[in-house]
Amino acid sequence: MGYSCFTLHLLLTLFFFSFRPSSADLIHQTCKTTKYYDLCVATLKSDSSSPKADDAKALALIAVRAATANATATNAYLSSQMRSAAANDMKAAIKECADKYAFASEALKSSSQDLSNEMYDYAYMHVMAAADYPNGCRNAFKRAPGLLYPPEMALRENGLKRICDVVLGIIDALA
Repeated sequence: MGYSCFTLHLLLTLFFFSFRPSSADLIHQTCKTTKYYDLCVATLKSDSSSPKADDAKALALIAVRAATANATATNAYLSSQMRSAAANDMKAAIKECADKYAFASEALKSSSQDLSNEMYDYAYMHVMAAADYPNGCRNAFKRAPGLLYPPEMALRENGLKRICDVVLGIIDALA
């Protein structure tokens, strides 16, 4: 009796794990729910922890980390640009942009906590806020007469918005 129960348990365990999708399958399946499939796949596959992800929530957390890194890197870039800016209007616009990207980073950190707590509506709200903060940066340049929005900032803004869209797609699938 003990031997047959052990055998049955072993067979059920093997059966269960044989149908568990691989991390690559999970990534592709999850990324199909997003607006930017290729960006999603590239982002998730570039993270060393993605092979250990066993559900879409874990992948969402990885994508949030990537978005946070993007916002933090842009904030650091802006801080370095502020030192070399000659005009006061330019310095003020860059300072406002740096602040906006810092806020975006904080919003993304909050979304990570929300995801961990399975509070998907709040996580979604924080990611939406993070995606919107770069608009404040663009507006800072619009308010200053004669300042043009730097092409590098437009690229960074687009990058953050796209990775946030990926996160939002994954959260939509979770909710």
